[in-house]
This record gives sequence, C-alpha cells and structure tokens, in this order.
Amino acid sequence: MKYYIIAGEASGDLHGSNLMRSLRARDSKAEFRFWGGDLMEQQGGTLVKHYRDLAFMGFLEVLGNINTIRKNFAFCRTDISSFKPDVLILIDYPGFNLRMAGFAKKKGIKVFYYISPQVWAWNQSRVHKIKRLVDNMFVILPFEKAFYEKYDYPVDFVGHPLLDAIHNGIQEQSRAEFLTAYNLTDNAIVAILPGSRKQEIERMLPVMLKASKKFSEFQFVIAGAPSVPEEFYRNICGKMPISIISNQTYALLRHSRAALVTSGTATLETALFKVPEVVCYSGNYLSFLLARQLVKVEYISLVNLIMDKLIVKELIQRDFTSKNLSIELEALLKEGDYRNEMLKNMDELAERLGGQGASDKTASLMISYLST
Repeated sequence: MKYYIIAGEASGDLHGSNLMRSLRARDSKAEFRFWGGDLMEQQGGTLVKHYRDLAFMGFLEVLGNINTIRKNFAFCRTDISSFKPDVLILIDYPGFNLRMAGFAKKKGIKVFYYISPQVWAWNQSRVHKIKRLVDNMFVILPFEKAFYEKYDYPVDFVGHPLLDAIHNGIQEQSRAEFLTAYNLTDNAIVAILPGSRKQEIERMLPVMLKASKKFSEFQFVIAGAPSVPEEFYRNICGKMPISIISNQTYALLRHSRAALVTSGTATLETALFKVPEVVCYSGNYLSFLLARQLVKVEYISLVNLIMDKLIVKELIQRDFTSKNLSIELEALLKEGDYRNEMLKNMDELAERLGGQGASDKTASLMISYLST
C-alpha cells in the first residue's frame, strides 16, 4: 500500500513515526511519503516537508503568513496527485489537514484521520465537514467517541499513543547515571518545558526563568525541542547558568520533582510521568481574545479536560506571571496534601487513557478498512 501522511507538529511527528512502524509491521510493501519530522524520517520513506517550516501560532500569525500557507496547499495537492496514494492519513493539524481531506475526497482517495481535531473545544460545526470528508476517524481521548456519537458519526477509540511513546522512549537509566550524563548536581530537578515553537519559547521562557530564581536549592533544566538549536535558548537565558537538555524530555521528566509546562501535549506527557506541574500559556493578546470567544471548554490542558476537573493549575495570559508561577511551584515542591492529591489524580488519568497499544490498534484497523 502507498501511504501519504501529513503531520504538522512535533507531537504529530512522534505519533506518526509509531504509526508508521506499526503499519510496516503489518504491510511489508508499505510505501510512505509524508509531511512530518525527524522521527518519521527514521521510519523510512520520503520526507516532503518538515513541521518546523509549517508552525504558525494564533489567528494573526496565520494571517501574516497566508502566502506561505497557500503555497504549501498548492504544493501538497500537486504532490499527492503525483504520488497517487491508496490512503491519505491526517494527524491532527486541522487547519491544513481538513483542506487536504477535501482535495483527497474529490480525487477518490480514501481519507483516514488519526488524532481528531479538537472540534469538541471550538467550532463544533466542523463535525459535519469531517463526516463528509473523512472515511474513518481514530480518536485518542475517551470522551471523543461519545462526542462524535451525538452527531451520528461512528469513530474508533484506540487509546492514547503517548502511553506507547513513553513506554518505548524510557531509558533504563538511574538517577546517578542521568546526573552524570548531563553534568547535573544532586539537587532536586525542576523541568522547564517552554514549548516546541520558537514563538512560544520566546514568550514563555523568560517568565519561567524569572520564577526559578526564588528556588536556589533546586536545579532547573530546560527541555530543548528537537528542532530548536541550543543557541536559541542561550540567547534568551543570557548569563543565567542553566542546563539545557535537547531531545531527551522523557529522561528529564523521569528524574524531575516538578515541572513548568507550556500548554500542549507536554502537559499530558508530564502527568503520565507522575510529575506535578504548572500549566502555562500566553499568546498574542488579540489572538487570545478571538480564541476565548470561540472555545467552548473550561480548561486548556489535556490533563484537566480528560479528568473533567481542575487537577493541575493553569496560569493563562494575565495570570501567567513570575510571581504567580513562583507561588504555585512552591506549593508543588512541598510534601503535603496538594502535591499528593495531584499525584493520585495522575494515576487515575493514566487508567482512563486505555492502556498501551494505540499505534498497533490503529494500524490494524486501518489495514482492515483498506482491505474492504
């Protein structure tokens, strides 16, 4: 089979790579052409566009790059037509992917969607578009199946692929080995996860660094995104002595006492490692105002959304200050009811996500649907 896959973000690259591995295990003649990143490229096939060239944040940022986005649409349509895939597999990234679903449908190409757009959060009318354009949807959050059932659209709940990614990505490394490998001290670690895009790192990291200055007895370590050079972080940190560990977020979380995390997939990853966290977000003010009018959910973090209650503190926009961050972090670092209750809820969170095997389940279902 010929598979054309589109993933536009770092998390999509991660989950796309695991899906490709599972598809290849079931289809020895699998041929891949894809938009993604380094992890997908390691699975073989042809990388057409890297996600680092596709990441535009917020409504205003998208408008400012509209010509580039239009060129990407045109290029993708031409590339799909040339490749003639048996199926187009879309991974999240809805602004781009739903447009390409429409193109593929007109061409008579089967369309699978892995990791649903967050239509339950805003613009729920897009469900009707999904029903019309997507042949099979594979969802990873337990409440999504019930959401789509309200619209008479059957979907497959396959569990969350992060459970697989974490299981596969954990290195059997003791704390002492980890500290030695990265030249760290024996002080307890607080992980800083400022995001995967340069725009959000520039906005989030300075506030996180300022908050860290109050906690001299802890060592703060920045989790560097794989597509962002260390020099970029160093320019923001200035003369502040701080460790940066790139492309080893799971190893870092495994040995961390707490974490400061920019809203996104990383909030869920942190929770699955049972690391108490503060969820942070600050974006362009006008973009945020527009989003607030459209978003229909109470929380921004996946942790709170899945549990349907406030498990981890969310510091958003004006609340995202170094003072507020310091207060919340101090509460997290102390032994006590607050920290223990968060850890207890994180245990329950993992149970709700359906266990390991999401990539294998999805691959098996996809091949089954392609065979009928």
